[in-house]
Amino acid sequence: MTALNPDITPGPVHIATLASLQARVGEHLATSDWVAIDQARIDQFAEATGDHQWIHVDPVRAAAGPFGTTIAHGFLTLSLLPLLVGETVVIDDVRMGVNYGLNKVRFPSPVPVGSRLRAQVLLLSYEPIAGGAQLTMAVTIEREGSDKPVCVAEAVSRRYT
Repeated sequence: MTALNPDITPGPVHIATLASLQARVGEHLATSDWVAIDQARIDQFAEATGDHQWIHVDPVRAAAGPFGTTIAHGFLTLSLLPLLVGETVVIDDVRMGVNYGLNKVRFPSPVPVGSRLRAQVLLLSYEPIAGGAQLTMAVTIEREGSDKPVCVAEAVSRRYT
């Protein structure tokens, strides 16, 4: 699990060149702004994916369930990576980026409706490829007020200059 760094100011970090990241492997790059998780977002995700499990979409039944309220889908939390990382780590000379995959993903704790989430991004590796680089980032998504992360993922992307 990646250690969270509460002393980092959230918001976009501009990195001048993709190549400059090669020297930053092992460094914390950025912390995103907070994102609110409301029932409307959870319901929209359920509609988009067909995952209508009651723990996510039935507030009355979920109130009597193990968390006392509805919780976000784990994959909803994971789907926030492009928002949380993409708007937080801005590489000025990159013209295009694509998701390449995930090495590891875990959901150590739930996301109750009404939570606020943010991500901390650590650069794990930089591999040159034709026209750019493949980056592997450890992304730790934390819930405001909780000591335990809600998602820990190694996200692999390809960035092209």
